[in-house]
Amino acid sequence: MLEHAEAIAERRGLRPDTLDATLLASTQPVVLRGLVADWPMARAGAASAREAVDYVRRFARAEPVVATVAAPESQGRFFYAEGQQGFNFRSERVPLPVVLDTLLRYLDEAAPPAIYVGSTTIDTWLPGFRAENDLDLGPNTPLASIWIGNRTRIAAHQDVPDNIACVVAGRRRVTLFPPEQLANLYIGPLDRTPAGQAVSLVDFAHPDLQAHPRFAEAARHAQVAVLEPGDAVLIPSLWWHHMEGLEPFNVLVNYWWRRTPAYMDSPMNALMLALLSIRDLPAHEREHWREVFRHYVFDADAQTVAHIAEGARGALAPMDEARARELRARLLQRLNR
Repeated sequence: MLEHAEAIAERRGLRPDTLDATLLASTQPVVLRGLVADWPMARAGAASAREAVDYVRRFARAEPVVATVAAPESQGRFFYAEGQQGFNFRSERVPLPVVLDTLLRYLDEAAPPAIYVGSTTIDTWLPGFRAENDLDLGPNTPLASIWIGNRTRIAAHQDVPDNIACVVAGRRRVTLFPPEQLANLYIGPLDRTPAGQAVSLVDFAHPDLQAHPRFAEAARHAQVAVLEPGDAVLIPSLWWHHMEGLEPFNVLVNYWWRRTPAYMDSPMNALMLALLSIRDLPAHEREHWREVFRHYVFDADAQTVAHIAEGARGALAPMDEARARELRARLLQRLNR
């Protein structure tokens, strides 16, 4: 079904220090072929898994990282257990050099356990790595993380920050869907998730259209690319993305950043509060609140508060750090009742 997905748009010829503001603000995904091909890490990854491991080992601290492990029967898919009350994997704290040695030991195994070290902060766990392998994202202050594993499948999910994901060893298939495909992806629980983000319940390797008939419509909007060492993909905020490692050893480096000030809260918190306070209201009241949100949030402009004296606008005034702190304190006081 997804084998006929549209290819993600591509650009070539960019270098780590030539990412302009227009590209970084894109609302559409784009594959950046060869963007980090000159990184020492990408050159090692293109050479062999063993050279990639040796390169990572140069920087790895001895302190444990979180390694996620699933049985061979999972076929690399980290997911829920039956009934969605638990998961089909376990998490262990293991020194990164031990994880690397384990992955090498399973290189030639036909059906190894799925092993994944995900979202590990590079500056903390691989000090010095970014001095040789880094992107220039201009005024943005990104969180740089590394992801290491074998043939694993990470269910489609979305992240609030913008994201550039760089393959530096192995190959990855990236499958993307625009945010408006939410209803067609059959998203699971919001508060019990495999790794922090709600995920699609559809098995992309074996879609069950009887259980998930709307996925056929989502597939019509899918975009896909296979990334080689040195390639990257820009994933805009809230685009759904499914990540699949295609080799016995895969490494990805990613950068998350937001285009909003640090004092702004996550919109997910607003969603959770709306579930608490609005979703179960009578239908006519929900419609009233839809208009309130349209007026004060989604269609807000200068005219929304033009009739209020400037010094009296309070939470309706343009948000800044001090006002955000005051509003957060007021919310905490109201919630702690």
